[in-house]
Amino acid sequence: MVSSPVKELKQKKKIHDYSQQVWGSDYVFERINEGIMGYMTGIGKSIKAGDRIIFRQGCESYQYQIEEIDYYSDPSDMWMALLKQVTID
Repeated sequence: MVSSPVKELKQKKKIHDYSQQVWGSDYVFERINEGIMGYMTGIGKSIKAGDRIIFRQGCESYQYQIEEIDYYSDPSDMWMALLKQVTID
């Protein structure tokens, strides 16, 4: 069965909270374009393009949408993603 585009649009995108994770240990984030975009490497499963990630740097919280994501083959739960900053809902 082929899923319809309408059903795909209705699927809720997940928000992954990395604000309690440790930068440099649990994930690495590299800002590009003055922080509008960035590359992030992290660990976690079931993270997909369109999902959002929240993380902290210092006292500030940031929310980014995953534009592209690629999982490593080993370990299989490690990934690298291209992110685009969005406003926190």
